[in-house]
Formats: sequence, C-alpha cells, structure tokens
Amino acid sequence: MADFDKLVVSFLVDEVVGGFFISVPPGHVACVYDRGAGVLKRVWGPGLHLKIPFWQIAKLFNAQVLEYTIRHGFDLSIKEALGDEPVIATTKDNKTISIEGSILFRLDKANAPLLWENIGDNFVSKVIRPYSRSRIASAFSKHSSKEIGAERSKIESMLKAELNDLFHSSALIIENVLFSEVKILDSDARRSGQSILSATPTV
Repeated sequence: MADFDKLVVSFLVDEVVGGFFISVPPGHVACVYDRGAGVLKRVWGPGLHLKIPFWQIAKLFNAQVLEYTIRHGFDLSIKEALGDEPVIATTKDNKTISIEGSILFRLDKANAPLLWENIGDNFVSKVIRPYSRSRIASAFSKHSSKEIGAERSKIESMLKAELNDLFHSSALIIENVLFSEVKILDSDARRSGQSILSATPTV
C-alpha cells in the first residue's frame, strides 16, 4: 500500500456481500457519509457493522501511529506521500542549515469525521507538509548553530506542542517530533557541511 494510503485506507469500503456491512480491522476506524445527512458524527471501531447500501458510503481510516519522514532523497512526486525533503532554515547566527527527522502522528479517532469533511484525502499536502515546514524552520531560526545540539530536546518538545495546536482542528495528534540530523550547508551550492546534530534519538 502506498504511503499516502496509510491514513485514509480506502475510499469505498463495500467488503461484504451487497454492501450491507462495513468491515473494520484492528487498528482502524470507519466513518460514514449518508446521502441525506452528510458525514455522520459517529465513528465505527473494529468489527462488522451494518450500513444502508448505496445510501451510505464508508471510508476506512488507519488509527495507528504513523511516521512522517523528513530526509534527503525523499520522493515528492507523490504529493500525499508521508514525508518531505530536508527542511532548510536559517539560524539566529545566520547559518543555513538542513534539518532531517521524523514526526510521529495518529488520527484523533473521535474526530475522524472532521478530517474527511473538512480536509478530505489530501491531508499531507494541505496540512502536514506546509505546517511542519513552516514551524520547523521558525523554531530553528530562534537558535544559533552552537545552541542547537544542547537545545535539541527543548526544540522537539516545543514543536510537538505547536503542531498539536495547529493540527487539533484537523483531527490529527502529534505523538513526537524527533530530529535525526542537522547540518550547516555551504553557502554557495547548499552542499552538506558540518553536522551539528547527528545521533538518532531513542523513541
């Protein structure tokens, strides 16, 4: 299954004879669009559930913790892939840096209908990628290149709190923000230079 299918698992879930049922596997939830009432507020957990064929359409969501990876060479040709190229930022002492790491997140199961109704399938390109790029760059701009190593945990915690505030209305919960590498880039060609932070943290 492609990365962009990991949260929104499938669009039309008619897995049992005649479309009378919604089959929800462990670690997933389902939401239902009713042609008369719109997206229903109820969320269906794991199990087999009855629905009205044709009149109601179900969408299955992955409710497990997922990883949004920020790394060199990430393929952005698929807009909804769960990841990004390294974030480029400028530190307080005017050093251009390249930032790699991971954002661990999951669906807020109780509010899954909000994600479907307000954002739809393109949640990565609409919400996660632009907000994470902006907030990560902003966070590192407040520190000098010499401070980043010592302030790593503080920056990660601050970003987790900020992203949770931003994503709350989108039914997404940030479990953790973890940086794996931060490098100072050469000013001319933005080639990788001195590594400020390179040890992978323990989750």
